[in-house]
Amino acid sequence: MTTHLEVLLPDMDAGNKTVKATVSFWPVAVGASLQAGDDLLEVATDKANFVVPCPQTGILREQRVQEDDRVCVGDVIAIIEVAS
Repeated sequence: MTTHLEVLLPDMDAGNKTVKATVSFWPVAVGASLQAGDDLLEVATDKANFVVPCPQTGILREQRVQEDDRVCVGDVIAIIEVAS
């Protein structure tokens, strides 16, 4: 059985929930297999660039944001299919 996990943009600024970031790069394509901790997405804020890690082992099923999109902490950025 599989389930779909919504991956949220994590808090990258120690409690500042209003941080907005720009999607820089998707190093993986839809359909790619990922291990927990693999690079999922790169984003840039006014202060720094960040790599968002994959939270669980699975398959990237959907990219909810595209390169150059602006996103906020807590926005759904991807859907990962995970085995349950």
